Amino acid sequence: MRILAIETSCDDTGIAIIDADKHGRFKVLANIVSSQIKIHKKYGGVFPAMAKREHQRNLVPVLVKALKTSGLLKTGDTKINNKILEPIFSHEPELFKKTVLFFKKYAKPKIDLISVTNGPGLEPCLWTGVNFTKALSYAWNIPIIPVNHIEGHILVNYLAKPKPLAKAGFPAIALIVSGGHTQIILVKKPGNYKILGETRDDAAGECFDKCAKILGLPYPGGPEIAKLAKKAGMFPESRAFGKLPRPMIKTEDYDFSFSGLKTAVLYADQKVKTKNLKYKQTMSAEVQQAIIDVLIKKTIKAVKNYKAKTLILGGGVSANEELKKQFQQTISQHLNGVEVLTPPANLSTDNGLMIAITAYFHKNKTISWQKLKAQANLRISK
Repeated sequence: MRILAIETSCDDTGIAIIDADKHGRFKVLANIVSSQIKIHKKYGGVFPAMAKREHQRNLVPVLVKALKTSGLLKTGDTKINNKILEPIFSHEPELFKKTVLFFKKYAKPKIDLISVTNGPGLEPCLWTGVNFTKALSYAWNIPIIPVNHIEGHILVNYLAKPKPLAKAGFPAIALIVSGGHTQIILVKKPGNYKILGETRDDAAGECFDKCAKILGLPYPGGPEIAKLAKKAGMFPESRAFGKLPRPMIKTEDYDFSFSGLKTAVLYADQKVKTKNLKYKQTMSAEVQQAIIDVLIKKTIKAVKNYKAKTLILGGGVSANEELKKQFQQTISQHLNGVEVLTPPANLSTDNGLMIAITAYFHKNKTISWQKLKAQANLRISK
């Protein structure tokens, strides 16, 4: 079974193609991602309208590259009715023109299913991927599987380490931590989830970005803070700004709040007169550790309380090496026997491959292109 997947929930245009057998073994035929970091860097964050425009520019060339990489690109004229296609792109005339040209140049590939992120995410970005998917489904007469973006971050671990999950790896606790989401999720099995806790304000990745901006560091802030933190060491002036708070670390629930940490960094920074490299390094280390402390405390509590056999980390922040190291150390010391799964760094951030893998587990839940909609606030559990 060949599955083509499209991901446009934020600022990465991702298209992947996999070949899956009936035993759930996956062969990656293509995984192409076009990043917009350079575009948004000068603004210090993602602007939805700008991100949408870039998706409109990127989707067709990324699809062509994915099909070519997988050996599925064939020249030929795909017969379409523009009167049906045009309303799909009523708000995206540029993408409509590019898509029409694509169909005139290339024939239908040997694809069985098309999957797409339909939420959660930035609504303008989601609709671009959804509309493009609707057009492909109509033109190629291939059914669609809508995919929850958060579930994608969980199930991409099947590609990295299939055995721990496939063989009695449940129940599992998933910590999904990124710029837009920080959630602790009980995973009973693929497709069966319960959100135990989530951020009440800023997500962890958002906090990293905002703290980095306060310190004068470029976007995206998480990797920049991680680089400086790694070089911090122990300096006499490391506590010159005082110890930063660990918001909600002692509450009995599984919820998070990182806006207070950002505010504490702002106030501390305003009091420091000499903001040299050493200061930025030590502040970065303290910011990073404050976030890690809260994430670990809450997540490990969930692992214990729900007797989880597996801990899954996902989302862009899960690529943080210090976060992964400290989770591994904590599990080894206090919960030996619990498997810790973290995807490779390139699969921690948004990509089409995680959407393709997830689609496989919902392969019997296809819909027609007329029923596909974007849902910016889509939940993984009720």
